[in-house]
Amino acid sequence: DLRHLAEHFEFEGAKLAVAEACRNVACAGATPIGATNCLNFGNPEKPEVMGQLVRAIQGIGEACRALGAPITGGNVSLYNETDGRAIYPTPVIGVVGLLEDASRALRQSFVAAGDLVYLLGATGDNIGGSEYLKTVHGRVAGRPPKLDLNAERRLHALLAEGAARGVLVSAHDVSDGGLGLTLAECCFAGEEPGLGGRFDLPGGLAGDRLLFSETPSRAVITTRDDLRIAELARRHGVEWARLGTVGGNRMVLAAGGRILVDSAVSELNDAWMSLDRTLRHKN
Repeated sequence: DLRHLAEHFEFEGAKLAVAEACRNVACAGATPIGATNCLNFGNPEKPEVMGQLVRAIQGIGEACRALGAPITGGNVSLYNETDGRAIYPTPVIGVVGLLEDASRALRQSFVAAGDLVYLLGATGDNIGGSEYLKTVHGRVAGRPPKLDLNAERRLHALLAEGAARGVLVSAHDVSDGGLGLTLAECCFAGEEPGLGGRFDLPGGLAGDRLLFSETPSRAVITTRDDLRIAELARRHGVEWARLGTVGGNRMVLAAGGRILVDSAVSELNDAWMSLDRTLRHKN
């Protein structure tokens, strides 16, 4: 029924929150080792809200066990309602990781022209509950992506080994906003400010899905060694695709021979910063 379906969404959504927090740590080259949380919900005296809370805790527990990041503490914020309407279920997750050699820490943005750009993980048709669906279409709807915890764990292991062996130059997780936003963020604030490139997005999905799908267990990485990244990906069982090469001051995103985005990095950065300021002002 609808209630069961809604509680399933909270379960999957909570798992996704843990996975993204751990993925951020993994993209720095570290291994997640512990987590904390803040669980923000409405009035738990209402059965539907208590159901949300229970399923979110179950989802967090399953993901934390699978990804080796036990909860070390946390807190709750309940009875968050306005005129009897509860806030969206909002589990907030913080994760810490261990990096044995700080000199191997990875940055998120592109580092130098000529670096090779890869996508780790496959892109699915996952715009349910996405930033794209809410921002462009004004809808909070759809099924959240289903998380494969084994695939997530394999990606983390690849990132940690790639960083430790010096195979990776940078890594940025794909999450809110999808692959299009991730690549744009990779172009901002590098050692050579404004580094862009032409990137061909793999997969047979429609353009908006390729750009904005929020399929989990993905990362954009750069390397200077094609053979070693291919060997790592095969050994860890992670799908991979060459997107392009860092260079120039424009970001061009293409798929199937069709240009989806072609803009100066400076213009994208200005738009991104303006939106960030607007969101902070609203909050």
